[in-house]
Amino acid sequence: MTYCIAIRLDEGLVFVADTRTNAGVDNVNTYRKLHVLTPAPDRLFVLQSAGNLATTQEVLDRIRRDLENGAETSLATVGHLFEAALYVGRLSQEVARGHAGAFSNSRDATATFILGGQVGDEAPDILLVYPEGNYIRASEERPFLQIGEAKYGKFLLEVGVHEDVDMVTALKVALSSMISTARANLSVGPPYDVGIYLPGAHALDHFRVVEGSPALVRLERFWSERLVEGMNQLPAISPADFESDV
Repeated sequence: MTYCIAIRLDEGLVFVADTRTNAGVDNVNTYRKLHVLTPAPDRLFVLQSAGNLATTQEVLDRIRRDLENGAETSLATVGHLFEAALYVGRLSQEVARGHAGAFSNSRDATATFILGGQVGDEAPDILLVYPEGNYIRASEERPFLQIGEAKYGKFLLEVGVHEDVDMVTALKVALSSMISTARANLSVGPPYDVGIYLPGAHALDHFRVVEGSPALVRLERFWSERLVEGMNQLPAISPADFESDV
């Protein structure tokens, strides 16, 4: 499984992705799901992936091939971030269709991507690219996108993230969302890849948070302690509070 988060802020962009993949309980591996592409000095792309790992890797190989061969359409030639999203979506569709016949009805070859970054002087943005090849942007009310095992950590993002929150707070919320998801689903876990993008930089500050990292341990301990405290402070209730005439 996979869990990737991208957040769009007034200060810039935040990306967090786990690295765990599995094909059964006895086949768990670690693969990078946050990929950084800088095909020209005036642009930067961050591609996060979920779904079929082989499809993801072939899409990345085709992106790099097009850049090396100077293809007419590539990440080096698109004029807008949405055009890059459509390009990634087209490649993803082509790869998935090419392998669809080899998959049973219980599995598919599709992949889903989050594409973030900046082209030229356009404002940085994040887009979710569906297996069908189309895309959506994050909304102003909820300026974040998730792919993979999204349900367990969504509430924290909804409560803690808005466009004018500062970068450090957004990162803490995103990592807390990861912690919540990893606790609920063993197919998601560290190390976590983190990327921070400042508008106009056309370069990503990125690093890896490993299991047992002091900062990660502090966050995990904080949430455990505060949740227990919160449960102990819940208001008293009795069956009479829920009596109904129905």
